[in-house]
Amino acid sequence: MTEQKSETSVRRGILFAFALALACYLAWLLRKELVLLYVSALFAVVLSPFVTATSGFRIGRFRPFKGSAVLFLLLLVAGAVAGFGYLALPPVIGDLQEFGREMPTRLPALMDRLQRIPLVQHLLGGNIGSEAQTFLSNTATGILLSIKNWASALFDTAMGVILTVYFILEGRQAYGWFLSFVPLESRDRLDTTLQRARLRMDKWLIGQGGLMLILGVSSTITFVMFNVRYAYALGVLMGALNIIPVLGGAIGISLALLSASATSWGSVLGVAVFYAIYLWIENSFLIPRIMQNRLNLPGLAILVSLLIGSALAGILGAMVAVPTAVLVAVLLEEYAVVKDRE
Repeated sequence: MTEQKSETSVRRGILFAFALALACYLAWLLRKELVLLYVSALFAVVLSPFVTATSGFRIGRFRPFKGSAVLFLLLLVAGAVAGFGYLALPPVIGDLQEFGREMPTRLPALMDRLQRIPLVQHLLGGNIGSEAQTFLSNTATGILLSIKNWASALFDTAMGVILTVYFILEGRQAYGWFLSFVPLESRDRLDTTLQRARLRMDKWLIGQGGLMLILGVSSTITFVMFNVRYAYALGVLMGALNIIPVLGGAIGISLALLSASATSWGSVLGVAVFYAIYLWIENSFLIPRIMQNRLNLPGLAILVSLLIGSALAGILGAMVAVPTAVLVAVLLEEYAVVKDRE
């Protein structure tokens, strides 16, 4: 009898190991789709407070957005993106068209100047013209090959939006279905832990929104003062990119300095000094006051989560890296950290 139970236990262990290996293999094959599901669910958690606040908006006794808060949020985001494109894209497109018209006349003179530089002659062997043609040909080929990638990214974005809307509308049912897989004796504890993580995410979102607004307004004022091209568009972009820790700020500052270089070196110096002062103020005063007791995460944890998120899902992964770090931290505090007994 004992031997039979032992054989049964061994068989169950083998079957469990095979099932676990198969599940890991399927998860690896479907990693892109699983990451998209996770990012969409996390975006739904982050955006749910806006939907709740919008649905509770009243004009007297009338609630205009009751039952259509998600639609209003989508229209608001679409309108903001369309307005930004309408105001920001025409000047950029105009400059690119002008650059394209002037390139055939300026390129020979530029090639002639490069050929007179000894270092460039040594590196390219004097074949600057052929090297430039090869570079332009490779660039054009890369653009054509990237059309498929852009189409795939557009499809993933559309699916992400649809899934986010679904999770916002059906989030309670999906959350209850997820909890149904947890044993009854552990369900309440997990529910309480996840709700605590959601509250910390909401606090992070409010604090991050304040930092984005401060950076966007101050950047716009600075760009206007130094006559930087695309001042208003860059200001909005600076504020929006600030939702991505470290990486977003680095991209925004690089774009601002590049745009300022088209005006004058004085503008570049002014913008650089502004960001040096702003980063000092943000790290010394704004973040400790606005984000105090909101994250309770070390800087190294944020950097590691940013690297992992960007590696798994690109920009979207970087955007949800901090909320994910908050979720992991709360789960570890509840289940892994050994608390002192009183």
